[in-house]
Amino acid sequence: MRALILLALLALATLCLTGWTDAKPSGAESGKGSAFTSKQEGSEMVKRLKRYLDHGLGAPAPYPDPLEPRREVCELNPNCDELADHIGFQEAYQRFYGTA
Repeated sequence: MRALILLALLALATLCLTGWTDAKPSGAESGKGSAFTSKQEGSEMVKRLKRYLDHGLGAPAPYPDPLEPRREVCELNPNCDELADHIGFQEAYQRFYGTA
């Protein structure tokens, strides 16, 4: 998530910087604003971002927590949930449901 936000900020900074270097004097372009990019430039930027994320250079996909099903079982039992607040989830689960 952090990498995606950082990537978006870097892309925005790149667009701003390239817009400043390519900008013409204010009187040179009368009918067109420089706040927008062309469709071709926009699609190239999106393709670069997709390529960056597809090659594994972006944030890794989160993997599921193997203890999550046990944690949910313990949360449904009020006694186990209360004990987990005091001694920790794994100890409470072991005392109520055993080691299996």
